[in-house]
Amino acid sequence: MGGMMDGYGMGGGFFGNFFGFGLIFLLLILAIVAIVIWMVKPGDSKDSGTRNSSSENHEGTLKSRLARGDISEEEYDRLKKKLNEN
Repeated sequence: MGGMMDGYGMGGGFFGNFFGFGLIFLLLILAIVAIVIWMVKPGDSKDSGTRNSSSENHEGTLKSRLARGDISEEEYDRLKKKLNEN
């Protein structure tokens, strides 16, 4: 005679445990995996647009430095080539 719990403990068997704490734990694990995948995925088109505008800002800075006479034309060409490599 198994008594009141019939060997299942306080959770009421598989379904009692799964639909209680187990379901919450499973959803938590899935959310963590989704966040990690979202953070690790390669950049999309928004990221490349940011890179292009950043590169244009740097080229604008170079042009300003050349116009003020802070750098020579040779140094301007060298730095611009280096920027375009990245």
